Amino acid sequence: MSNDVSDDPARARYYMMVSSQIVAVAGAVFGLVIMGKADSMWMRILGAAILISGLYCIAVVPRALARRWRTPPPE
Repeated sequence: MSNDVSDDPARARYYMMVSSQIVAVAGAVFGLVIMGKADSMWMRILGAAILISGLYCIAVVPRALARRWRTPPPE
């Protein structure tokens, strides 16, 4: 039995969903860092926008991928 990711499409899709969550968390943390080190109000607004978009991606993107890859119901 091989542990290659290309053998099982479900494993590759799972890794894709998890990696999208990791990237979104990194973006949210980046937004927090920008907000924390900001000198001007515009940088704080930019940091807040990045933070909110990261949180949105954490909640929406993995569910959308799972819905897209769902097995169709039998007819």
